[in-house]
Amino acid sequence: MVSSRLLSELPKVDLHVHLDGCIKPATLLKLAYRQGIPLPSYETIDLIPYVQVDEDCTNLTEYLTKFDFVLPFLQTKESLEQVAFEVVEQAAEHRIKYIEVRFAPQLHRDGGLSTADAIHHVIEGLKQGEARYGVKARAIAICMRHHSEETNLEVIEASSHYIGHGLVAVDLAGDETNFPASRFRKVFSRAQELGIPATIHAGEAAGADNIEEAVLHLGARRIGHGVRLKENDDVMNMIKEHQIPLELCPTSNIQTKAVIGWEAYPIREYYDQGIMFTINTDNPGVSGTDITNEYRVIAEKFGFTLREITKLILNGVEASFLEPEEKHALKLDFEQILTKLGVYDFPELPSSTAPH
Repeated sequence: MVSSRLLSELPKVDLHVHLDGCIKPATLLKLAYRQGIPLPSYETIDLIPYVQVDEDCTNLTEYLTKFDFVLPFLQTKESLEQVAFEVVEQAAEHRIKYIEVRFAPQLHRDGGLSTADAIHHVIEGLKQGEARYGVKARAIAICMRHHSEETNLEVIEASSHYIGHGLVAVDLAGDETNFPASRFRKVFSRAQELGIPATIHAGEAAGADNIEEAVLHLGARRIGHGVRLKENDDVMNMIKEHQIPLELCPTSNIQTKAVIGWEAYPIREYYDQGIMFTINTDNPGVSGTDITNEYRVIAEKFGFTLREITKLILNGVEASFLEPEEKHALKLDFEQILTKLGVYDFPELPSSTAPH
């Protein structure tokens, strides 16, 4: 068993974390006071049930109600910058060295912000966090499945101005069951025209056909969750052959009932079959988790060894949307830290000898 101390000290990456899934109750109190928005209680402990699910969560729909509660507090430039800053602050507490924070700009416009404004202020908050804590932080802009094509195209166009300036990709999220990926070909065709990388939520609340659609027709370079990949052998072989990384979020996947329980969670099967995947938090505040806990869970429940966990961490570096030079520098940084911890002497782990 990997020690908790060592798990805490390992450098980490989180490629799938939602801005509005990271808000602490104490921050909600501050935002409510500043904005004059009433709360059901002004004790932080009483706010936990409003922002965090418990073990009785029945499905993704129930899980998503927590976001309905926090979104009214995230409609100003100040609130977006503060929460983005705090995401980086929380990342630093768990030795995360690189984080990609995703958010839907169109969900933060009720206070008069434009799509570009929302993107700008999230990036500003991430930059402030990066400067303070030394965690490299980048943004991913989400298109929502229930939004119109026009609304989502606005996100793509606005994102194009921030690629290379704090934003690294676009995403598709929301109600996968009722809004399949095939509806969004035009939106993500435009992203490809503009040279914007994409990661797509797929294979979480719906089947592997959405994963296939995301890769073949939406240009997905990564898949958000993808836990239901095993439902189609042909799609699974495609993902393996092209080494499309899955962004697995173990605790969240159990809470949303993407799988029925830990005994059915296919993470060990994916690893043994050579599927490339990363370990992520999804929504630390909603799920009551953190990145260290996610690695502790897979070690305890699936017997992942220190060698395997180190490989998964380096998968995160490799799967990042960083430019090649930045990715190479990050790999070297991780190798130095892992060597200092005495865990980088595994022959099968990738070695960074040249940028690629």
